[in-house]
Amino acid sequence: MARSSEIQKIIEGVLQGERRYLSKAITLSESTLDEHRKDAQEILTACLPHSGNSIRVGITGVPGVGKSTYINKLGYKLIQEKGKKVAVLAIDPSSSLSGGSILGDKTRMGDLASQIDSFIRPSPTSMSLGGVTARTRESRILCEDAGFNVILVETVGVGQSETKVHGMVDAFLLLLLPGGGDELQGIKRGIVELADILVVNKADINEDKARETAKHYSMALKLMPSSKPNWIPKVIQASAESDWNINESWDLVDNLLGTLTQNGALSHIRRQQDVAWFEEYLQHLLLQKLYSSPDLNSRKSELESKILSGEISPNTAAELLVKKISE
Repeated sequence: MARSSEIQKIIEGVLQGERRYLSKAITLSESTLDEHRKDAQEILTACLPHSGNSIRVGITGVPGVGKSTYINKLGYKLIQEKGKKVAVLAIDPSSSLSGGSILGDKTRMGDLASQIDSFIRPSPTSMSLGGVTARTRESRILCEDAGFNVILVETVGVGQSETKVHGMVDAFLLLLLPGGGDELQGIKRGIVELADILVVNKADINEDKARETAKHYSMALKLMPSSKPNWIPKVIQASAESDWNINESWDLVDNLLGTLTQNGALSHIRRQQDVAWFEEYLQHLLLQKLYSSPDLNSRKSELESKILSGEISPNTAAELLVKKISE
């Protein structure tokens, strides 16, 4: 009874926008302990009807492009000039050896962190594909429940599949460095195709290169399909450091959301994202069941040994394991 009372207190605290309860709820959702996961699902179920009232924006780019500085400036301006409540889910890289996280992004968001209407939650990726933790979607919902009407999700950067963050936001921003069209050779085409808005950041460092980069990407985008209906991806030059064109880059987000809302696409996109979330989590639970079963684990080890000895192919081994699961 006492535990149920504590969970109810967390639910009420989240819905009232109390940060300490929001932090507790997110911590429970990130936990891998069965008891904590059960509590987290109870909280999410109670809070879910109150979610969905935010603008969800993903921000990515190569390391050193200035993502944290850009988010710091953008979030601060959204609070001060537009009266928004801004939550940042800053995804930090985890060590493949220790599992530790750098968690340094928050230190580069001092202006934003000082605002009463901001909430910054650094969390390790735990080696999750695309630099997005498995619980980021749940954290986003909890932040919405707490009254934050702008959710900014910062990913680790380009190099892994960024479809994870693209599949949970309304607008996807790709930050670029001034450097000319040659950058197109070093960045995966897929990430450019996913981007709704491309921001050439640090444009004031070399204005000529910035203009050239923007021109090259604008030309490249004409050869790529847009990821959103009735929307042509835009390229803008900006500088978070000198506060140039930050408001203008947000105006493009507003324009995108206006287009998606007007043609009814936003609601459809969000529902499709929920279905994708279901499928992803279902796969997670199925794998969890596989690894928690002594019999299945034993059979898996046997099959791995046979693969190593060349007795069977990986495909055959997988089929045999699935057969064992369905028995």
